[in-house]
Amino acid sequence: MAELFKNLYSKQFFEVLTEALEVVLEGFNITQFLAEVYNSDWGELELKQRMQHISHVLTAYLSDDYPQSIDQILQIIDTLKANGVAERVRYPDLVFMFLPHYIETHGLNDFKTSVEAMKNITPFTTCEFAIRPFIIKFGDTMLSELLSWTSDKNHHVRRLASEGCRSRLPWGIAIRDFKYDPSPIFPILEALKSDTSEYVRKSVANNLNDISKDNPEITIGIAKRWKGQSKETDWVVKHASRTLLKAGNQEMMQLFGFGSIDDIEIKNFGLATDIIHVGEALKFSFDLYNCSNNDKLIRLEYAIYFLKKNSTHTKKVFKISERNYVANSRTTITRHQSFKVVSSRKFHMGEHIISLIINGVEVDESSFELKV
Repeated sequence: MAELFKNLYSKQFFEVLTEALEVVLEGFNITQFLAEVYNSDWGELELKQRMQHISHVLTAYLSDDYPQSIDQILQIIDTLKANGVAERVRYPDLVFMFLPHYIETHGLNDFKTSVEAMKNITPFTTCEFAIRPFIIKFGDTMLSELLSWTSDKNHHVRRLASEGCRSRLPWGIAIRDFKYDPSPIFPILEALKSDTSEYVRKSVANNLNDISKDNPEITIGIAKRWKGQSKETDWVVKHASRTLLKAGNQEMMQLFGFGSIDDIEIKNFGLATDIIHVGEALKFSFDLYNCSNNDKLIRLEYAIYFLKKNSTHTKKVFKISERNYVANSRTTITRHQSFKVVSSRKFHMGEHIISLIINGVEVDESSFELKV
């Protein structure tokens, strides 16, 4: 079984952290600090909750003067780097997010100090969550700062300009204003769409994908405008379109060359069994015929309609392939869909449905029963 992310806060991690804290914080008491971290609730806390808890405990050991406490945090980071943190701690960019969380919690009344600190800290541990309350409170002032970061020499800072202003950043506070009107962040995305760093361009694509969930017409318009400008922007546009493509949006399908399915046929669609048990995999197969005299570019997917507790179904789409199918051809396709228990999905016993999707259009379906 895979290790839980919350266990990244391990004994080894705290050894590395407390070494640095002891160097920077005068009179630091390791025993007391660890006793406060490992309180009675620690075992029940998930990753983000543990991160917030560590930040809360650390606060009592930092200076009461906010600018001075930021200096201490920067010294802690320098000490961690000098002590080889990258080789000693797994996912340092993730587990040290309790440091920017301190800024998020205590720094909203000192804009200048906080913003400069986040710019300096984000190459070590991402400040994409911490910066969001500043965007909400300071609006255009914070966005102007982010726009200036789009030309920074450090790609982590440039990425923060895009990632921090995503309307639907996972784990982050939603920025409701950008769900209704994302136009204030357009200059940031325009500035970064051809960035030399794939890390930054992926953030731009994710930002646009967020926009597509509330304002699909805006993402479609930007995609049409950017597509063909460069290899880099073509990648951004495709990655940004994934939600719309999975939803079968025909404007996006046509933009990427997935056209009519009039000459495409599905035959012999069948399930290996119509009853499967939790922990097993559903095996299915079908034949795809391209009856045209021309090659066809096809996006092939399938959807599972998972049974919900209230006896309705929820649809999840899974991609099979995007490829050319030669003229007058038959292709046999076999796939497996796992029903192994995972933390992100709860299964309900009863009838489920599987459907086949060609270029966004559902063309055939079959049902099966899921049992314990």
